[in-house]
Amino acid sequence: MKQVDYIIVGSGIAGVSFCEQLKANNKTFVVFDDASQKSSVVAGGLYNPVVLRRFTSVWKSKEQLDLALPMYAKIEKRLQIKLDYKLPVYRKFASTEEQNDWFTASDKPLLAPFLSTKLVKNTNETIKAPFGFGEVLHSGKVDVKTLIDAYKEDLFKEDLFFEEAFNYEAIQFIDSKINYKQITANHIVFAEGYGLKSNPFFNYLPLVGTKGELVTIYAPKINIDFVLKSGVFLIPLGDHLYTVGATYEWKDTSYSTTEKAKLELTEKLKKLINCEYKVVNQVAGMRPTVIDRRPLVGTHHKHKNLHVLNGLGTRGVMIGPYAAKQLYNFIENQEALNTEINIARFTEAD
Repeated sequence: MKQVDYIIVGSGIAGVSFCEQLKANNKTFVVFDDASQKSSVVAGGLYNPVVLRRFTSVWKSKEQLDLALPMYAKIEKRLQIKLDYKLPVYRKFASTEEQNDWFTASDKPLLAPFLSTKLVKNTNETIKAPFGFGEVLHSGKVDVKTLIDAYKEDLFKEDLFFEEAFNYEAIQFIDSKINYKQITANHIVFAEGYGLKSNPFFNYLPLVGTKGELVTIYAPKINIDFVLKSGVFLIPLGDHLYTVGATYEWKDTSYSTTEKAKLELTEKLKKLINCEYKVVNQVAGMRPTVIDRRPLVGTHHKHKNLHVLNGLGTRGVMIGPYAAKQLYNFIENQEALNTEINIARFTEAD
């Protein structure tokens, strides 16, 4: 039998974030993932501390960034990859009223570090923005696909990764330990994304799941080096490629791309740019979202060595490391979880 401290189910942002907590504290672990969940892989990867629709602060944005950015830098150094791209986010103003709302928001203590007080004029003929932009500071993009691919490869090399579906029925509770096939562990952390819906221990939790689709366009005339936000995000990828996203769909739970989503994104794009472009790719995934927009973090009410780390929603690259540290300290150091993310806020199942 192989003995480890933890089994982690899922290798998306949540799983990677918890792995980093374990590495930092010299804990042993293995990871199971069958690549069935794609929310992290298709994510835009933006970290942006401001809710740009309403000019309000993202929940615990400073605490999240203070944990997330050093974590990605550490992974970059260890795996010799580039993940963190510092990119300002420009919010297109639709009117002078929005400009005034922006400057009012920039005086608020939580937003002042993140909202530039300088109006950015539009000098790009391909962009429709007569009222200019507001600039978000301390924002950027994490290359999530590169992160997850490189992380899995590294775990493979260390014989810590099992590319297979996790079989819940194979769990055996023996004294204070867990036996799973040929592995003995102290704890299991389920970081499965939307796959939680099939988890018999935690499927009572109100994980809604929101399908999102992105398209990639080739547009050599745009030529911007910042993220542009209006009805959609326009994220530069280099080589005249841009990610355009994202859609929100609550009824369709498939991973298939749709013409409906493509049309929605391109119609919104028409209101933002006035140059030719070509759609070269389209992807879809299920975001693990929760009705109160807070993660699902905590321990099973009956099996005290089963835990959940889920519900990161649309801002996984920011909130993942914060939620992972909360869970680790809860398990190992008996530190109280933030009540807003603790699964105890929802009715427990028998």
